[in-house]
Amino acid sequence: MLNFVICDDNQNIVDKLAKILESIFIEHELNGHVLLQTIHAEDVLNLIQSDASKIDVLILDIQLKSAISGLAIAEQMRHQNKNTYLIFTTGHLEYVMLAYKYKTFDYLPKPITFAKIEETILRLFQDASHNSNPHYLTLASKNVLINEDDVYYIKKDGMRTIYSSFSKIESSLPPNFIRCHKSYIVNIHKITDIQFNTNTIFLKGNISCSIGPKYKNNLLEVIHHDELIPNHLVLSNHAK
Repeated sequence: MLNFVICDDNQNIVDKLAKILESIFIEHELNGHVLLQTIHAEDVLNLIQSDASKIDVLILDIQLKSAISGLAIAEQMRHQNKNTYLIFTTGHLEYVMLAYKYKTFDYLPKPITFAKIEETILRLFQDASHNSNPHYLTLASKNVLINEDDVYYIKKDGMRTIYSSFSKIESSLPPNFIRCHKSYIVNIHKITDIQFNTNTIFLKGNISCSIGPKYKNNLLEVIHHDELIPNHLVLSNHAK
């Protein structure tokens, strides 16, 4: 899921952008959501300060009717979250060059058109699905993104899996996703305890999955790697 935030000093433009985005999400089956739409710069700054990680895409008017400009908001955003996609809307193309230093993804010149927004959003989802940053995992449908931190484990159900190929996806996952069983890949950042006497992994939220004999030694090696092992992890009844 990609969360979008829209800020423009014109309420009609804000409403238009939100409606167009929702239409694009539905038409192309994109996993997107308009988290906030506002004409007040302060609303965006408050969200950035409270939890900038919630903002995946920020669509900003460069010149707001406010003491705070769109560029100032972008600067705050970059301080808090370097991975957020920034898209500027503007009727003043002379400001475009000023926005480059904020790692801008695209510009939407006013008057805003459906075709331009659609092209930008489709390209953005394509970029997010191929981004080397492991913040997102891509499901079998290339348009469906899941925040890596929301995934505790991936399970193969018989011959089926939520991924197109269980073995293929294993090689493309971030290093904190480890094969622990023929039917499980676990996110070690979610592990709270491992009991090797029962070959069980316990995760946050009272969730558990199994350890297969074939994958036990590799799992031990990985969780003892200083750069990967979570600080909270407790190991129970395992050979040292």
